[in-house]
Amino acid sequence: MIQRFYPPRRILMGPGPSDISPYVLQALSRPTIGHLDPLFIGMMDEVKTLLKYAFQTENEFTIPVSAPGSAGMEACFVNLLEPGDKVIVCRNGVFGERMRENAIRCGAQVVLVDDEWGQPVSVDKVQVAFEQNPDVKVLAFVHAETSTGALSDAQALAKVAKQFNALTIVDAVTSLGGVPLKVDEWGLDAVYSGSQKCLSCVPGLSPITFSPKAIERIQARTTPVQSWFLDQSLVLGYWNGGAKRSYHHTAPVNSLYALHESLLALHEEGLENAWQRHADMHQQLKVGLEALGFRFVVDEACRLPQLNSVYLPEGVDDGAVRASLLDNYNLEVGGGLGALAGKVWRIGLMGYSAKQENVALCLKALQQTLTQ
Repeated sequence: MIQRFYPPRRILMGPGPSDISPYVLQALSRPTIGHLDPLFIGMMDEVKTLLKYAFQTENEFTIPVSAPGSAGMEACFVNLLEPGDKVIVCRNGVFGERMRENAIRCGAQVVLVDDEWGQPVSVDKVQVAFEQNPDVKVLAFVHAETSTGALSDAQALAKVAKQFNALTIVDAVTSLGGVPLKVDEWGLDAVYSGSQKCLSCVPGLSPITFSPKAIERIQARTTPVQSWFLDQSLVLGYWNGGAKRSYHHTAPVNSLYALHESLLALHEEGLENAWQRHADMHQQLKVGLEALGFRFVVDEACRLPQLNSVYLPEGVDDGAVRASLLDNYNLEVGGGLGALAGKVWRIGLMGYSAKQENVALCLKALQQTLTQ
């Protein structure tokens, strides 16, 4: 017999989703109103304002896509690439490879820049790729590679793209709200993220921002965007239509309540304070993990504080230990992806999860479980 589902209270310290504050969960339960209701439209404008703050941008087109971060990624590619366009895709983990797959499906010519997993994207390699392919229209790279915990220099990479008059597509799914991300100052053009990482909102929304140059590229297309739902020229009338909005789709009303609440919490804490909190919690976790004998995958100079990839100690059964943590401590940590599957754990300190009691619990649970 199928019964009502009551999930246990987990402590989420994997690669996402992160823990959600009671205030955000409460926002989900508020009364549903229509997605064209004047009051809801007013809240939408506040969400845009709060997202601009989070992205550090004045881009007018800054909205949440009504789907997860993968849809935000696809929205950037299908809108900015046309068949035959040449794009440099930087691949230093799982999500760089997903960028490549998106570009191929757009019919683009892909120039790959590969770096080892755990390493940041090489600015020098990107420079060489542009010199060899000056007709490239887009540079695509992952700012925060969730599969490894590597942080790349988005500002330096964007500077190279600007030299060759190319746009940038940037994966900021794990970086938004956790480490400095300055869209306007760094000259980034199309940036996408996810609601469930450092924003500590429910999964299922993808904040994106497009620069005026990116919007110009969309408006100058000679072929239709291959996805109707993700065609941002159609969404403009809903999110940027003033008081009179054109209908595009039924927005996820209650999830947007939750995003509004989580962005408001980030604004109240202050971006710089949030970045510092993530850095501080990482230092505490780092000291404890190294004392237990763990080695980090990523060098400290380019390591994400909110996504800590560590090699498994010799002889440790990946699945058995993570299952024990879940069963005995209600603690979730993530396993490796792709080439690192079965070799590393990914321990998240994202958003509401980045707090001292979580760090202390994680270290104690690991110590006891590995001893057993």
